[in-house]
Amino acid sequence: MKVTERIPESEEDPFDEELAIDPQIVLADERYEVIGNILSDVYEPGHGKWQLSDMLDEVFLHKYLGVPIFLVTMWAMFTFTFEASRVFMAMIEALFTWLGGFTSQIPIPWLASLVTEGVLGGVGFILTFVPPIFLLYLAISILEDTGYLSRAAFVMDRWMTKLGLHGRSFIPLLLGFGCSVAAVMAARTVDGESNRLTTILVSPLMSCAGRLPLYILIAGVFFPNLAGTMVFLMYIIGIIMAVIIAMVLKRTILQEESSPLIMELSMYQMPTAHGSFRHMWDRGVLFLRQAGTFLLAGGLVIWGLSSFGLGGYGVPVEQSFIGIIGTSIQPFFAHLGFTWHVVAALIFGFVAKEAVVQSLSIIFAVSGETAIESALMAVLSPISAFALMLFVLLYVPCLATIGAVRKETGSWKWTAFSVIYQILLAYAMASVAVFIGGYFFG
Repeated sequence: MKVTERIPESEEDPFDEELAIDPQIVLADERYEVIGNILSDVYEPGHGKWQLSDMLDEVFLHKYLGVPIFLVTMWAMFTFTFEASRVFMAMIEALFTWLGGFTSQIPIPWLASLVTEGVLGGVGFILTFVPPIFLLYLAISILEDTGYLSRAAFVMDRWMTKLGLHGRSFIPLLLGFGCSVAAVMAARTVDGESNRLTTILVSPLMSCAGRLPLYILIAGVFFPNLAGTMVFLMYIIGIIMAVIIAMVLKRTILQEESSPLIMELSMYQMPTAHGSFRHMWDRGVLFLRQAGTFLLAGGLVIWGLSSFGLGGYGVPVEQSFIGIIGTSIQPFFAHLGFTWHVVAALIFGFVAKEAVVQSLSIIFAVSGETAIESALMAVLSPISAFALMLFVLLYVPCLATIGAVRKETGSWKWTAFSVIYQILLAYAMASVAVFIGGYFFG
């Protein structure tokens, strides 16, 4: 094991004014001094030869090269995820299209619509995005098994501490790429009440796996030549916004001295196929279980709201209950270019982010659109599509995450604060994106 420590470039430490060093650093120094004395009596070192791990660390932990290497690695990971999953997505889509051809022939119209549009059109369309989610987990598992992710945390600590965010917060934020609930719960490992609370409040800004289906859908329809880069951009924007919000919080209502990051760096190792695929499978199945708890029920509810209205079954989708709800709220989003279809889908996104894509699929299917891609191009411009990606990235996390925030903070006040500030942030950033996009490309 390598032990690496970084002392924050900060003012006097309130815990030790004389040394201006955090007590944890002092204890670590003393501990390894004792270890060194013992080793000097029982171990005679040979000639100092650099191992491969040392040479790699000279590059990956470099003061200036470390962050660019991390960003390039992330870009490569998301490009791989998008490109490698294309063929599997097409196969799953073809399968459910084939099944839909049979179910659409059910002699009872409402039952045929329920099974074809509510079940296959909703749940089936979401399952199309399972391959990229599994491949994302595979890529993260490989980086984790090689030992690189711990080094990425150490590299990012330098910049995060300058902005007031605890270095150890990087691990929960990284977990947010998989699930915001896990990120919020992992914040309990962060030292200091203020640091921990800050991490909890900004963790939902990281792009969880539930947002990935919408990113892939929108990027593939409106930015086909830059799809992987656009997905990567959403993840980077999430990181940037998390750091900015953390910086604001730590300089206003949650002030606290940042403490150093002391961590052991394992030696680099070659990941095994069994280990990486096992991690991918475990995380992917957990995602499917969490999604499966609401996707089927959610699909039935969405189909019912979009198929029934005040006039009963079979009314035009604009006059359905979901159409009435979406139309009543749509004026607040008119300047973003969001139609009532999009607004209604965003409402169901409060339950889970996967439900945004599921809702769009069902709403367009009920309205007679055979392909969600062409339907989206008819109701959104590229600028509005980008604003939609931003809004889904930043607005309220799913109900499970809200529950986790309540549990970890033990306060409804901070839970309400988390929900409200994210809605306002999403609305503001989407508005800025539309304004800038209209100015330069309108």
